[in-house]
Amino acid sequence: MLDVLIVGAGPVGLHLGALLLQQGLTVRILEQRTEAGTHSRAIGIHPPGLAALADAGIAAALIREGVHITVGVARSAGSEVTGLRFEGIGGGYPFILALPQARTEALLAARVAELDPGAVLRGLSVTALHDDGAQVTLRASADAGDGLSGTGPDHASGRHAETFTARLVVGADGARSAVRRELGIATRGRNYPDTYLMGDFPDTGSDGATAVLYLETGGIVESFPLPGVMRRWVVHTDQLLGGASAADLAGLIMERTGTSVPAEGNTMLSAFGVRTRLATHMVQGRAALIGDAAHEISPIGGQGMNLGWLDAAALAPIITSALRGEPTGLRLGAFAQSRMAAASRASAQAWLNMALGRPAPASFLDRRHQLVRAVFAQQWSRDVVARRFSMQ
Repeated sequence: MLDVLIVGAGPVGLHLGALLLQQGLTVRILEQRTEAGTHSRAIGIHPPGLAALADAGIAAALIREGVHITVGVARSAGSEVTGLRFEGIGGGYPFILALPQARTEALLAARVAELDPGAVLRGLSVTALHDDGAQVTLRASADAGDGLSGTGPDHASGRHAETFTARLVVGADGARSAVRRELGIATRGRNYPDTYLMGDFPDTGSDGATAVLYLETGGIVESFPLPGVMRRWVVHTDQLLGGASAADLAGLIMERTGTSVPAEGNTMLSAFGVRTRLATHMVQGRAALIGDAAHEISPIGGQGMNLGWLDAAALAPIITSALRGEPTGLRLGAFAQSRMAAASRASAQAWLNMALGRPAPASFLDRRHQLVRAVFAQQWSRDVVARRFSMQ
């Protein structure tokens, strides 16, 4: 019997797996995808998230590869509204690190493989979960032709079944979590009217490692540096533009900011809406939820992936203690309470970020800019906002 089964080999599940393997536990990480993802929505690693990743032994590699964002500016109608600096926010990482999620995930996967080459099992979809109070039995299905040896074929579906038993199970399998579904844990939340179009383009401008927010009447445009002299652009749209092209996004950027981006150099394009979902609880019996499985929040502000890493960092020592026979009931209760409180705060911050980026008349924006300049005239207020945006 395994010590821990983790469902989901994304950045959160891999991080937890590495933390537990480092403690000598037997761990398997089940993943529905047959190949690692190459699409990167998330790019921002905040200082607390980087500190959590340092515990898994990959922070140094991330820091070498990522772009260190130490300055952020807000512009409107060609003029600078205000700016933030992250050098003085404290801690060991005075910057926000920009690195595509796919690369972060690859480094985490390499660390897990270094600790246990057989830890990650791909092509498995959870179909049933049973917690009898002493252990958890999990059933997963795999395509018959994928080479996985199942405990028995399901002839009707053409799939093989795998059965696993573990002392504990953790669902890190995203917003549509199969573990959460099998546990019968409900969620609460809402859908927002905000939609966005984003893409990565060669960086032909002069902003370098500076993050830029364009606060325009048609809606916000965000621009972040990426490794390889690239930039991520995110544009608030009036509706979901699922069929948009790179040229369409380049046109919106030019229309609102006057900045030309080379559409032919686009490497990623995605249109998305926004919703929030919070699980009613994170711990049930011998199972726990972390990351988007427990709390899906708006990606605006880049906090979701970091929240998952902080979940893993908080849960790992509790799991280790529990498997050593130490009492952990109170610690588990405190874990769930504190992590859901953190998710609620992050959700509120994300809502504020979205509200500030919605279309608005020029007269309203002018008044708001004046207020922002007045507030940011004090260094302490700039530091407070910088810490807030960097999840300090």
